[in-house]
Amino acid sequence: MPKILVSDPIDQVGIDILSQVATVDIKTSLTPEELVEIIPNYDAIMIRSGTKLTKEAIEAGKQLKIIGRAGVGVDNVDVATATRHGIVVVNSPEGNTIAAAEHAIAMMMSLSRFIPEANASLKSSKWDRKSFTGVEVYKKTLGVVGLGKIGSHVATVAKAMGMKLLAYDPFLTAERAEQLGVSLVELEILLRESDYITLHIPKTKETQHLINGTTLAMMKPNARIINCARGGIIDEAALAEALINGTIAGAAIDVFENEPLEADSPLRNVPSNRLVLTPHLGASTEEAQANVAIDVAEQIRDVLLGLPARAAVNIPGLRPDVWQKLKPYLQLSEMLGNLVGQLAGGRVDSLDVRLQGEIADSNSQPIVVAALKGLLSQALQERVNFVNASLEAKERGIRVTETRDAAIEDYTGSLSLTAKGSQGQQSVTGALLGKGEIRITNINDFPINVAPTHYMLLTLHRDMPGIIGRIGSLLGTFNVNIASMQVGRRIVRGEAVMVINIDDPLPSGLVDEISHIQGVTDAFMVNL
Repeated sequence: MPKILVSDPIDQVGIDILSQVATVDIKTSLTPEELVEIIPNYDAIMIRSGTKLTKEAIEAGKQLKIIGRAGVGVDNVDVATATRHGIVVVNSPEGNTIAAAEHAIAMMMSLSRFIPEANASLKSSKWDRKSFTGVEVYKKTLGVVGLGKIGSHVATVAKAMGMKLLAYDPFLTAERAEQLGVSLVELEILLRESDYITLHIPKTKETQHLINGTTLAMMKPNARIINCARGGIIDEAALAEALINGTIAGAAIDVFENEPLEADSPLRNVPSNRLVLTPHLGASTEEAQANVAIDVAEQIRDVLLGLPARAAVNIPGLRPDVWQKLKPYLQLSEMLGNLVGQLAGGRVDSLDVRLQGEIADSNSQPIVVAALKGLLSQALQERVNFVNASLEAKERGIRVTETRDAAIEDYTGSLSLTAKGSQGQQSVTGALLGKGEIRITNINDFPINVAPTHYMLLTLHRDMPGIIGRIGSLLGTFNVNIASMQVGRRIVRGEAVMVINIDDPLPSGLVDEISHIQGVTDAFMVNL
C-alpha cells in the first residue's frame, strides 16, 4: 500500500481522502535533516507553506510520485528538480479565490463604516455614534487593478452592490472587460477617478511600490485603497504619510512587505479611523482551508491510482521519454512566446501557433501551453505555469489558434508564433540546431539567425549606411556592452530588423532615444 507523508497541518477532510488509498503519516515540524532522512519511504508528500522541499529533499525521495501543496503558491518547492525526476507537483490554484475576494470586500466595508473602531469604542463602555459616521459604497467608483480570478469576483460583487467599475489590466481584452461590466482605463485615469481602489496583482519588478508617493498624490482626497494581494505593491512609508497628511481618506491592508509587520512600521502610527490592518487573513476561512485540502488530497489520490492530476504545476500527462523528446521544443516555444508578447505589447488579443516540419505530428498541446506561458510571463511572473496558462489566456480573452505544416523548409522542425496586441501584429520563428541549440530564425518575415540571450535590443529600421554605427555609438556612450549583433533584410536598402545581444539592461529612456534616430522605425528592449 502506498505511503503518504503529511508534514504540515492539514484539514482533517484531506487526511480522510488520502487514507482511502494509502497509509498516511502525519509528522509536522520536521527539520530539513529529518525530512531528508525519512522522505525515501514515501510515495507522496502533502505540505503547506511550512515545509520547504529543496533539491536535496526531492532527490532523496526516490519513491516520490507526487508533491501536493495545499495552497496557491509553490515557492517552497523546487519544481524544476521535481520535474526532472518525473514527480508531479500539484497545488490548489482556485481554493482560496472566494475567501480572498470576500476579504477585500469586507475590508472595503470595514473601512467605509469604521467597524473596527466602533467595535473597540463600544467595548470600552462608550456610546459614540457621531464619531463613526461612514460613507456608502453605492454609486461610488471602484477601481480594480488586476482582473484575474480574485479581481473579477470582487468586480462582480461590487457591481451587484451598485458600484461603478473601472479596471486596469494591460493583459485583458476589451471583450472580457465587457463581459465583466468594467471600463478598461489606463492606471493614471483609474487612480484619479476612483473613490475606492483594490489591488489584485502579483508582486513583480514592475509592480514593486506601484502605489507610492507620486501615485498616491494622483488620488482623490476621499479615496480609499485596499490591498489583499501581495505585500510590497504599496510603499508603506509613503502610504502612512499620505494617510496622516490627508492626501487620501483611508486604507485597508492585509499583506505587508515584511511579515509579521514590524513593531516600528510607519503604518502603526496612522490613526485607526484611517487605516484597517489584518494579519494576512485573505485565505483564512474554514471553507478555504478545507477546499485546498480536498483539492490537493484528491489529486494525490488520483495520481496514486494512475489517473491524471487536474492542477499540476509542472507538465502533466507526459511520460518521461515523451518529456525528454519534447523538452527542447517546449523551451523554444516558451522563449518565443515571451519574445512575441513583448513585441506585441501588453494587451494581446490573439496568438497563432504554427508547428512546422518534424514537430507538426507531435503532441501540440504542451507546445501551445508553453507558448502561452511565455506570452503571459511578463505580466504574471511565477503565477503562470504549464497548467494555468491556457485558463489565464482564456480569462483575458486571448484567442488561440493552431496550424500545422509538415513541409520542411530551412530546418527539420521549427515553430512560428504570431501575436496581435496593442503594438500591432508581430511574428517570430525559432528552430533547434543539431544539438538542441535554440535559434531565432525570423522576426516579422525578416530572416535572421540569433541565439537568444537575457537582454536583447531589437530595432526595425531602413537598411542604410550609418544607422548601425549610430546605434552602436549611442550604446557605447551609455556603457552598454554588445555581445553580438545580427541584421536581417529582404532587399538592399529596404526595411530591416537588427538584433543586438547586450550584457546589461538599457538605462531608462535609451530605447526611446534609439527609436528617434533617423531611419529607425521602432526599437524594443527585450528581457528574456
